Amino acid sequence: MRKGYWMGAVAAIALALGGAANAQPGQVQPAAPQAAAAPAVAAPAAAAVVGARPADVATIDGIVAALYDVISGPAGQPRDWDRMRSLFAPEGRLMAVGARPEGVYALRTMTVDDYISRNAKAFATMGFFEREAARSTEAFGQIVHVFSTYESRHAPGDAEPFQRGINSIQLVNDGKRWWIINVLWRAEDASLRLPERYLPRQ
Repeated sequence: MRKGYWMGAVAAIALALGGAANAQPGQVQPAAPQAAAAPAVAAPAAAAVVGARPADVATIDGIVAALYDVISGPAGQPRDWDRMRSLFAPEGRLMAVGARPEGVYALRTMTVDDYISRNAKAFATMGFFEREAARSTEAFGQIVHVFSTYESRHAPGDAEPFQRGINSIQLVNDGKRWWIINVLWRAEDASLRLPERYLPRQ
């Protein structure tokens, strides 16, 4: 990732991702099965640049939770940006869809470091917590698509999120770990409400 945010809005471009790392309420479908033993893809070339925490990249649940967790925190708390870098393949991208005043929609595309540079200053002065509220998952071999409903809050105890939307997350497994290839998100607004199927089950 909303008005002013990513895992937020295109203006401040914060990443729309869900928040509490361990909270996985109301999943629309069970998490996808793990990759087959014989990988069909090679490990990304820069795999050794930033070492990942094994628990972050061993499962789909782990890498999605880590993605939400790493961008969440109170105002002024430094984020572990190396941890975030470790989740993404070198060619990984973050992309936000947002409305422009003239009524068209723009796509903002960022590298991980673009995202960090755009949001580090905002996170220094603003509490930002995202959590996953629901999920649907499609898998075929080593590729997985996670459609993750996110909720954004300024504090974890806020009764209502200030923003909701969808993170479309593409993952690949090289036989050793999961990698994020792309995160594409779109915030809910007055003209586009989240359908019932993407909301938490009661």
